[in-house]
Amino acid sequence: MGNCPRCSQDVEPVFRFCPWCGQPQRRKLVEFFRAHPRDHGRALRVSRYYGDEPQVRLSIWDERGAVEGAVSLDDDEAERLARFLAASRLRPRRRWTISAALEAARATLAR
Repeated sequence: MGNCPRCSQDVEPVFRFCPWCGQPQRRKLVEFFRAHPRDHGRALRVSRYYGDEPQVRLSIWDERGAVEGAVSLDDDEAERLARFLAASRLRPRRRWTISAALEAARATLAR
């Protein structure tokens, strides 16, 4: 059992709000992401929880607003996921024109 940061009353961990003063007991950030068109009607909800059990929770929501599945990641795994997404991002390929190819060849020969 924890204490409410506002009124200091005892609050069981299952409560989202203090039953005495209404203070939120869990701090979190939430963001929804639209799905790829092939998954039309679904959404990804990402929640970042702070406090005694920091975690990142990923959940899939259907078109009715019901959760289809969820998983929580600890901070280390959440950071690994962020690095994976950043590193694997598709970058546009450089299109070679004849003039760009000639310029690259000249630069190589000039060395």
